[in-house]
Amino acid sequence: MSAYREGDRIVVLLPARTTKADEARLVSEMVERITAREAKLAVRGPRASDAALTARAAELSRAYLEGRARPDSVRWVRNMQHRWGSCTPAERSIRLSHRLQSMPQWVIDYVLVHELAHLLEGGHGPRFWAWVDRYPKTERARGFLEGVALAGQLPGGSSGEESDDEPESSEDPFGSGDSPEGSLF
Repeated sequence: MSAYREGDRIVVLLPARTTKADEARLVSEMVERITAREAKLAVRGPRASDAALTARAAELSRAYLEGRARPDSVRWVRNMQHRWGSCTPAERSIRLSHRLQSMPQWVIDYVLVHELAHLLEGGHGPRFWAWVDRYPKTERARGFLEGVALAGQLPGGSSGEESDDEPESSEDPFGSGDSPEGSLF
């Protein structure tokens, strides 16, 4: 049995004799190994830096939000277990979960654009989604994050029982039910 990263996917190879019951558990274990290894690399590289994250947010604001979203702080946090990101518009601060650090850059970019859009539009109404949808990989990234969330609910996946110590903001970027497709979680 083996697993490796191929572009944005993790490929898991299992023996043909693997039962369906064992397949889900083994795939989950192998994906966890790959993502754990990538996470270790991510926390030592440029993705570990709040400065690099802030610079990326500025690039994305210029590219997709007419440069209008200007946060005062953008940082990685380790205490956000149930959300991918949050924004406090009154403080102009954005926080991204460290769980994103091992994900493809286009997924991180989507979460940044999503949070940056909260600096322009509150809530998750049509004007908010019009801003977010300027990012060309919005639907793909949303699907990726939905898949990660679902995988965490499978047997052998992450239980997600930890609690967020992150203070609640006026915006709940991924818990609102008023997105075009409904809530991600």
